[in-house]
Amino acid sequence: MSVMRMSAMLVGSLPGLASVAHAQVPVRVDSLQVVISQLSARLDSLEAGRCPAGETLRLPGPTGLPAMDSVLVALGRLASRTDRLAAARCQAPAAGARVAAVADTARDELAELRAAAVAAAEGAAGTPDVSTPEKPEDVQFVGRQRGLNALNPEISATGDLRFIGRRRENPPRDNAVAREFEFAFQSDLDPYSHTKVFLTFEDEEVGVEEGYIYYTGLPGQIRVDAGKFRQQLGELNRWHLHSLPETEYPLVYRRFLGEEGLTGVGLSLYTALPVGLAGGTHEVYVQGTSAESEPLFGASRQLTVLGHINNFWQVSRSSYFQVGMTGAAGNNSDAKLQSRLLGADVRFTYRPPNKGTRQDLTIRAEGYRLRAHEDGFKSTRYGTFVEGQFKTSRRLVLGLRYDYAESPRGVFDSEWAVVPAVTWWQSEFVYLRLEGQRHRMTGQNLDQMTFQIVWAMGPHKHENY
Repeated sequence: MSVMRMSAMLVGSLPGLASVAHAQVPVRVDSLQVVISQLSARLDSLEAGRCPAGETLRLPGPTGLPAMDSVLVALGRLASRTDRLAAARCQAPAAGARVAAVADTARDELAELRAAAVAAAEGAAGTPDVSTPEKPEDVQFVGRQRGLNALNPEISATGDLRFIGRRRENPPRDNAVAREFEFAFQSDLDPYSHTKVFLTFEDEEVGVEEGYIYYTGLPGQIRVDAGKFRQQLGELNRWHLHSLPETEYPLVYRRFLGEEGLTGVGLSLYTALPVGLAGGTHEVYVQGTSAESEPLFGASRQLTVLGHINNFWQVSRSSYFQVGMTGAAGNNSDAKLQSRLLGADVRFTYRPPNKGTRQDLTIRAEGYRLRAHEDGFKSTRYGTFVEGQFKTSRRLVLGLRYDYAESPRGVFDSEWAVVPAVTWWQSEFVYLRLEGQRHRMTGQNLDQMTFQIVWAMGPHKHENY
């Protein structure tokens, strides 16, 4: 691949990278834009037969985002190739005095580009217009202040509608359910902090599923979240209901954590470890909250501590492997209840690079052990689920999940369920799902069929987190 072609590809990918950085972990891309502008200027000089002046480009440090950092590495390689090409052309005897003379005439333009880069890196409010500069004093600055509309948060909305048929139900009830409507508000508050708020409308009640402020770019590459958030337990607990591979959370979540998983109000610390085991990437979460979970802590909202470590390995170009471990502990002194939860989660994904949008296979499994000590009575209970998702085309996804869970406390009981599902993505905004379920509990079977319609609008469609 030529230097010119690589440069064009990087410049074309910058808007997409900016969008990803803004939607997931907002970072400033000004310095990256400056580097690409400087590199483009050097390439323009080489294409015109001139010798670019100035020192080697200085790249910004790592951002902590894999997508951004991979572009920085590619930019570094491209800058090195450009420097070698410039050195070979400018030092060639045939270039002679003509190259030196052209380089002298190009110095003013490059100096102006460097000045603009410094202004952008320092967060200057103005951006120089250097489209056709002749002298440094001809540079014009145009204000880029945010308009009132730009100060509004990004707003998204999601609807989840279900039609349910149950075997041997007499009389039929709750066969058409507006399961949930969710409204999401997201915004960059300032260069240091950002916020997300998710409101839910369910059964004619309004609730706050999540609402938190978070800080990135802190020393040690630490991220801090403060507010109400879905806790980092396993993999699916963090996902919102409309983004699940099936219509409901697994049985072990609903029995051990609550009908909609584990949510708490408090603080969360996250960082990626600077070292890797066997070439892997390792993330650590530590959270202290007043968790809302009747199965774990009854009606208590006392302090709960949760820790989670996630380990990721890229096995090949087409597959990766992920292993996580979770521990949570909390007490309810009023009810003399102590709960200790340990869990492990595993995920394997196969996605051919040349079929990334049309075919992939994901297998995940999670298992939990819950130890409860309630008013002198001790119990140890287990729960698990295993599921597979096979994307056969750009629109069609086949899924199958097996659930098993024991009662969290008190008299022992167990239940299991098998949940097959077919999901058809009408577009990135809408998907339709047909799901069956056989649920075995307390000596009886519950069979049902669910048809689900989920639609979304706004910049964050079907967001997992």
